Amino acid sequence: MPLQIYGGDQMLELSGRHLKKLPLPVCALSTLQKLYVSGTGITELPEEIEGLQELRILALDFNKLEEVPEALCRLPNLTRLYLGSNRLFGLPADFCQLTTLRCLWIESNYLYHFPRVLLQMPGLQSLQMGDNRLKTLPSGLPRMRGLRGLWLYGNRFEEFPKVLLRMTQLHILDLDRNKLTEFPDLSHLRRLRLFSYDHNPVDAPPNVADTVLVVGEGAQEFLEAREERLQALREQEEEEEERSPEPFVQIANSSEKRLAFAFW
Repeated sequence: MPLQIYGGDQMLELSGRHLKKLPLPVCALSTLQKLYVSGTGITELPEEIEGLQELRILALDFNKLEEVPEALCRLPNLTRLYLGSNRLFGLPADFCQLTTLRCLWIESNYLYHFPRVLLQMPGLQSLQMGDNRLKTLPSGLPRMRGLRGLWLYGNRFEEFPKVLLRMTQLHILDLDRNKLTEFPDLSHLRRLRLFSYDHNPVDAPPNVADTVLVVGEGAQEFLEAREERLQALREQEEEEEERSPEPFVQIANSSEKRLAFAFW
């Protein structure tokens, strides 16, 4: 089973093959850095997978996995893990041992509850949990201080989770296709850059900071009105600058110059 070398990275591509389980010889590739096993139909992973100690990227999406083995949690260099479109109901308690993990995609599974083990992973930056069955979020969510992108589309939220108001470090928040009827004021989320709320039964876009791109019903009109307002403010500022005289201070001689600098 030869490795494919791309730019110095050791990568093995098994996606699309019909596999009942991950071949054990793969687990013996101790220097492997990227492993793609998407859409193969595997139902479980062998304990020997922990032998992939150099692995940084692991794609296991579009399979039939019902659980994540504890052995996978002992991969010390894993930064990206793709588990979408499987049959997972949760994550093991040892999952927090993946301290180098920065990106987790676990969309299109059977998560009825937010996996609390993730609250012990402050280094996680991107969390994709769309198309699950979530109704609430835990109050401890702000402990995930590194989180920048959170995708929660296609879940079962009927009320905006108030804990998100304390996630001031978020850049991306996606709540498409839920059952939200109203939003609180989100203008204090100053780092937010994208807020998506499409296909929710809301009457109007949420109040957000002027730097946020909003996506959803009525968002286009909202953005156009905001741009007109900001443009008017810019023109007003330019007019005020043109009317203001340039400050002019004439210092007659070098002694006055020295005196002026002494007070700066």
